[in-house]
Amino acid sequence: MAKRTKQLPQGRGTVLFDVVFEDGSRASNRRVPMEILSGLDGDQPARDLIEQQEAEVAEKAGRAPRVIQSLTRTAKSEPKTERDQ
Repeated sequence: MAKRTKQLPQGRGTVLFDVVFEDGSRASNRRVPMEILSGLDGDQPARDLIEQQEAEVAEKAGRAPRVIQSLTRTAKSEPKTERDQ
């Protein structure tokens, strides 16, 4: 029987964003697929996706969608060492 080789990890994943809305509220760690951020548009596709998600949530909740004031990538956390756990 042939030995099964391990596949390389996929380049897929998500990028986390912190969103601040015009009303002063904040949403942390909003997930955006990496695939849509690969172009020259920077983080604009993430803004569009989060605005679309916000519109869907607002419609289900029966309220007006919140307007995004700023959008920033969440800082990567430092990996924990064995001592820290």
